[in-house]
Amino acid sequence: MVAAGVYLVGRFFPVLTPDVLLVIAYTGGFTLFIAATIAVTATDIKRVLAYSTVSQLGYMMLALGVGGWVAGLFHLITHAFFKSLLFLCSGSVIHACHTNDMRKMGGLLKVMPYTAWTMLIGCLAIIGAGVPFVLGFSGYYSKDAILAQALLFSRMNPQHSVLYIAVAGGAFITAFYMFRLWFMTFAGSPRDQHVFEHAHESPRVMTAPLVALAIFAVVAGWALPGGLGVERLLEQSRPAGTAEAVTTAGILGSITLPAEHESHVGAIHVTATLTAFLTALAGVLLAAAIYLKPLVSPVAVAHAARPIYTFLVHRWYVDELYNVLFVLPTLGLARFISAIDTQVIDRFINSLAWIARQIASVDAWFDRAVVDGIVNLAGRVTWKAGLKLKRVQTGNLRQYVMFIVVGTVAIFVLATLLFRTSFAG
Repeated sequence: MVAAGVYLVGRFFPVLTPDVLLVIAYTGGFTLFIAATIAVTATDIKRVLAYSTVSQLGYMMLALGVGGWVAGLFHLITHAFFKSLLFLCSGSVIHACHTNDMRKMGGLLKVMPYTAWTMLIGCLAIIGAGVPFVLGFSGYYSKDAILAQALLFSRMNPQHSVLYIAVAGGAFITAFYMFRLWFMTFAGSPRDQHVFEHAHESPRVMTAPLVALAIFAVVAGWALPGGLGVERLLEQSRPAGTAEAVTTAGILGSITLPAEHESHVGAIHVTATLTAFLTALAGVLLAAAIYLKPLVSPVAVAHAARPIYTFLVHRWYVDELYNVLFVLPTLGLARFISAIDTQVIDRFINSLAWIARQIASVDAWFDRAVVDGIVNLAGRVTWKAGLKLKRVQTGNLRQYVMFIVVGTVAIFVLATLLFRTSFAG
């Protein structure tokens, strides 16, 4: 999921202009540097790895931005192995210690050897450890490719040399915070006796995947016979048009996008390899000096660099900045819209409802007083007429005979009168 952006840029690489790629490169550079520095002061073991992941994604984006299509996707693949290994190792540690806080760990190598050694392999892979020009862990090859491409891009575009500095500086910081994590967790003496006493190695169902991933973290970057190595396979899938350097004059000025294969030979390759080795070594040695053989107390370092330490602990104040730029304006806009909704729209709708109720009241009165009145009047007249007429029905036979006789006589008299009148006329 987190790698989807890198994959998307890789797939769309042929249609991206050098201007767009340069923006992607700078975005990746800022991302890798900011996330790496935040990981330096994090004390939650999973949070260190989370910011490390963000930083490594920045590496991949920068590589793609400077024309390193193979390098960026190569690092995406090798990173999948050693970062999943590191996260599973951290899960094993949390399972054993019931805490994420590295300040309560220490000395766990004695009770969690499988987790400790496999996590060490993951740390060596992510920093690109290896013997220069001979052999190395998977990250050695992919990170070396990114450094070489960034160096070549900086040589062809000196105005953008900061990108190479970001990659080299990020390599140093990565080595420092990863071995800070390992030393604080597994080396030295226990800092919390209660946590140490309850710590234990995870069961085989948890350690077996660690061993399998550790193997891939070592060999995933190796070239295999028959051109089956990951890098070779990616080179065979390289987008068309990337085999030659391209110079364009765009919105951001003249940019030369170097051909990626040119970074694999000559002084560029040698310089990048040595830079990767020396920066990683320096980061590991500094971490050892502070956390393994404390020549300098971490507390003293934090106190001496209090402003920087505070700045990094607060994660560059990104959360605060995000709160000011996005959260607070969004909440303000939400309150404004809510006020419009309640004070304008709701009042208008409620007014319509009140008018509808008044009309309904008049309609109800008319229905009861007029419509129902007419219907009820007809009913009452009919009912009263029925009361009057029912008196005729007495059930007396003599009375019925008398009515028949009287009626017959009346009809006869009436008929006689009508007959005479008609003849007289």
